Amino acid sequence: MSDAPIPIGIASAAEQKFAMRISLAVGLLMLVGKSYAYLITNSAAILSDAAESVVHVLAVAFAAFSLWLSFKPADSDHPYGHDKISFFSAGIEGGLIVVAALFIIVESVLKWVQGLRLENLDDGTLIVATASAVNAVLGFYLVWKGKRHDSLILIANGKHVLTDSWTSFGVVGGLLLVILTGWLPFDPILAIIVALNILWSGGKLIRVSIAGLMDEVDPDIDKDVRAILDAETKKRSLGYHELRHRKSGNSVWIDFHLLFPSRTSIENAHDQATEIEAILHQNLKMPCTVTTHMEPMENHEGKHKCLEKPLTNAG
Repeated sequence: MSDAPIPIGIASAAEQKFAMRISLAVGLLMLVGKSYAYLITNSAAILSDAAESVVHVLAVAFAAFSLWLSFKPADSDHPYGHDKISFFSAGIEGGLIVVAALFIIVESVLKWVQGLRLENLDDGTLIVATASAVNAVLGFYLVWKGKRHDSLILIANGKHVLTDSWTSFGVVGGLLLVILTGWLPFDPILAIIVALNILWSGGKLIRVSIAGLMDEVDPDIDKDVRAILDAETKKRSLGYHELRHRKSGNSVWIDFHLLFPSRTSIENAHDQATEIEAILHQNLKMPCTVTTHMEPMENHEGKHKCLEKPLTNAG
C-alpha cells in the first residue's frame, strides 16, 4: 500500500523562492562591486574574488530554476516528482566553483610571472571588506532558511555564499599585508591560497551531489526511521524488514515490509500499517512518501526465495 507525499506548504515554497531572489540580487551587486575593485587595483587576489562572484551569479541562476522545478508536482513523465534536480543543482554549482578555482590559480601565476603592478589598494580593500560582510549575513540567512525548510538547494547556495565571504575576508587580509609591508607577491600568493580553499568547497558540493544521485543512505534519516519502526512494531507485536529509503531533494521516500501474524485480517493489517505510516509522517523532519508491503510472519523468507531470479552470465 502507498500514499501520496505530504505537499510542502505554499508559504514554505514562497519563502524559499524569495530567499533565492535575494541571493541573486545581492550576487549581481557584489559582482559589480568586486569587478570595479579589480579594475582600479589590478590585484590578483581581488580578481579571484570577482571570479568567485561570477560563478556565484551563474550558480544562483541555475539554483533558482532548480528550486522552481523542484516544486512542480509529479506527472506522467516524472511519477516521483522533480525533487532530484536539487542534486544536479549542487553538482553544477560545485563544478563551476572548481572551474573558477583553476582559473584563479592560472591567472595568479601569470600575473606573478609577468610582473606585479598594484594601485588604489585602499579603495579596493574597502570595497571587498564591505562585500565580505554583506555576503556573510546573506550566507547565514540562506543556510538558516535551507535547514528550516530542508532545502538542499538553499543550503548549497548559502554555503557557497559563505565560501565567497571567507574568500573576501582572506583577500582583505592579504591586501592589508601588501599595504603594510609593501611586498607585492603577497597578492598572488593569497589568491592561490584562496583558490585552493574554493577548490575544496566545490569538491564537497560535488560529493553531496553524487551521494544524492546515487541514493546514498542518509544516516540521520536511517536512525530516525528505524527508531520509529522499532517502537511502533514492538508496541503492536509486529515485525519489519527490507527497509529502504532515499532522499529526493525536499522529501524522503521510504518502503519496507511489515510482518503480521498469519491470521490477521486484511482490514486490520491495513489499519495498523496506515497508523505506522501516519506516525512516520508526523515525526520525521521532512515530507515523506511511505510504501508498505504486508506479509505473514510465518515462512515469509521461504516465499521470498521462490521469487528470487538467479543471476545469469551473458555470452
